[in-house]
Amino acid sequence: MTDVARHAGVAVGTVSNTLNNPDKVAETTRRRVLSSIAELGFVRNDAARSLAAGSSTTIGLVIADLGNSFFVDIARGADDAVRRRRMNVLIANSDIDTDRELRNLEVFEQSRVAGIIMAPLDTPLARSQVLPIRSTPTVFVNFESQVHKLPAVAVDEHRGGALAAAHLLQLGRRRILFAGGPMFLTAVKERREGAQAEIAGHPDATFDSLESQGLNIRHGRDIAREILNRGTDRYDAMIAASDLLAIGLTQVLMEAGGVRVPEDIAVTGYDDNHFASESSLPITTISQPGEEMGRVAADLLLERIADPTVPARTIVLPPRLIPRRSTLGSLWRRD
Repeated sequence: MTDVARHAGVAVGTVSNTLNNPDKVAETTRRRVLSSIAELGFVRNDAARSLAAGSSTTIGLVIADLGNSFFVDIARGADDAVRRRRMNVLIANSDIDTDRELRNLEVFEQSRVAGIIMAPLDTPLARSQVLPIRSTPTVFVNFESQVHKLPAVAVDEHRGGALAAAHLLQLGRRRILFAGGPMFLTAVKERREGAQAEIAGHPDATFDSLESQGLNIRHGRDIAREILNRGTDRYDAMIAASDLLAIGLTQVLMEAGGVRVPEDIAVTGYDDNHFASESSLPITTISQPGEEMGRVAADLLLERIADPTVPARTIVLPPRLIPRRSTLGSLWRRD
């Protein structure tokens, strides 16, 4: 600031006010100071400034997979809420990699961000009693902690599975398969349990399940090949644990010939992935309120930053069914 003050011909205090309290500086003076800063090539160091002030204006957001539009929606919601408080968000993508997730947390902790919103991978790290976060306020999103006393935002996954099953039952489907996995994933297990419980209330309906190795398109294609080997007449409906899984399923079933979706087999997905709504066969899905989850997580984090003694609480949001052509067929019309 001394160099800038000398170059602009003003006091050091005027440079400080230009950066921190611009309303106290005359417009012509402010422009002269900013011109000197630009000419000298200085860049404001907010990290050093936050250390000196004892606070940061930056929130770290650790996302499980930016390739999934659901997590993009979470990021958008969190960013919107944080920016309304004149703070900033730095986004780190774990990309379904546990080592990368750990590094992201360590980087944010070392950078002394004001707080961290974490959409964790469903791994032992998220369920362990020790996280590499010692002093930074942290909130989970899309995951409810059973061991950490951390605020969290989650979706009622059990309800989501029940919604998918109820929709298929209302359409007259009675031989229903749940496909998804690995089953150690909490969300997949709860979606399966919700669907199974709903179907159990209909004595004339049957329930079966197949565990996949993942939730992407290729895993759906693998499941579809297994179904073809078993015989497609065993099922008249399928509940996929993700939209991408549902896309892979329908691709192989329709490519095989002799199987029509949804006339022969109706298919539902999960997540309301943007790709699924724009596919050649739009997928009926269970939508999670990603943007709302991000905003609520940000509000919980800002609450904890303001008062670290606030008790941790978990907010569970409801999912909703979005019916599309993969179950409704010709009855469906794009909005």
